[in-house]
This record gives sequence, structure tokens and C-alpha cells, in this order.
Amino acid sequence: MKKPLAVAATALSALALALQAPSPAAATAASPTAYGPGSDPILFVHGWSSSGSVWNTMAGRFRADGWPSTHLRQWSYDTGQSNATTAQQVAAEVDRLLAATGASRVDVITHSMGGLSSRHYAKNLGGAAKIDAWVSLGGPNHGTDTANACFQTSCTEMRIGSRFLTDLNSGNETPGSPRYATWWSPCDSVINPDSSVSLSGAVNTRTACLSHSGLLEDATVYGQVRDMADG
Repeated sequence: MKKPLAVAATALSALALALQAPSPAAATAASPTAYGPGSDPILFVHGWSSSGSVWNTMAGRFRADGWPSTHLRQWSYDTGQSNATTAQQVAAEVDRLLAATGASRVDVITHSMGGLSSRHYAKNLGGAAKIDAWVSLGGPNHGTDTANACFQTSCTEMRIGSRFLTDLNSGNETPGSPRYATWWSPCDSVINPDSSVSLSGAVNTRTACLSHSGLLEDATVYGQVRDMADG
């Protein structure tokens, strides 16, 4: 009789474990990790002296997770011009992306200086109503001392205490309905001080020891950005 009892006990234990484990559907619902009906198109905004190609790795990961290429806009612009001028171009790019996809809002994912023009757009050009999630990877949101070595208009605006940043950060740093999030690295030698990245009212995340450009390539950062954007 001992053997049948042992078998029954084993079966009951397996059943208990099965009942405790979430179903695949429940796990998917609890942790959004792939493109779905509620996912927004994404506008990527690169930083100073760069181009839309810096997003190749991250955009490729979004495609692998189901985002159509038509919903991933790796846009390039003149990085020497004022961030206020770039903000007007961000507005036009957002409208083009919305028209092309039929969506009502976009997610804006930025690297470095790209955060400044997109924030200006959200705050001063009505962009907050068209942005669902806004992401800053290593953004000089409160300035960086490395901008002191550059004399283009955009660089002077990145300097700590510049008029552009003073105006941008006055009042509410995260205005409107978008979900704001920043990622900063303790090993980012381009953004000094590290505390410049974080915004009041945003979800601010410290990464592992990553370089400024490493924020664009890191798989962990990608997963966090994807889940935040798709939340």
C-alpha cells in the first residue's frame, strides 16, 4: 500500500505547484513585453553630433518584440541649432508619425541632448497632449560641464545655468499627462554631474556602470525602456 500512497502524494504535490504557477496568459498580462493593440509608435530623438543610426540596436530589439518598422522613426536633425528650433521639428515629426500610423499618441525615446528639444516640445508647443511615454537616456536635463568646451548654440544651451535650461526647468519639470522616465549611469563621463539627468515627477533609474553611448546598447536598459513605454 505504501507505493500507491507515495504516487498519490507526488501527484498532489505536482497539482499544487501547477495551481500556484501563473498561466502563460496571466504572465503575459502582468508583464507587458511585446507589441500589442495598446502600443504606441515611437519617435527616437538622438543627441548632439549624432544621427538616427545610433538607435539601430534598440530599434532592432523593438522590431524583434513585434513593433512594425512603420512605427519606429529614427529621425536625424541638425544638432548645432537651438533646441527650440529642433523642438519645432520634433512637433512636425510627431504629427507625421501619428498621421502615418493612425495612432493618437506617440512614445518619445531620447538620448543625451535629444531630451531637451523633446521636453521643450512637450512643455511649450503642445506636445504633452500627443506623448504617452517620454524617455531620457543620459540626458543633460539640468546641464553638463562638458558642454563648456563646445560653442554651437545647442551646446551653450546644455551648459549648467543656461537661460534655455532655466526656462525649461522652471515650474513643473514633467508637465501634462505623459509618463516621464529617465535612466542615468554612474559611469557616464559626458553628463556631469550625474544628478543632471533626473527630473522631478519622473521615474528615475540608475543603471549599471555604462558609458554614455552604452545606454543605447544595454539589453537591461532596453527591457526596462520597452516595458515602461508599453506600460
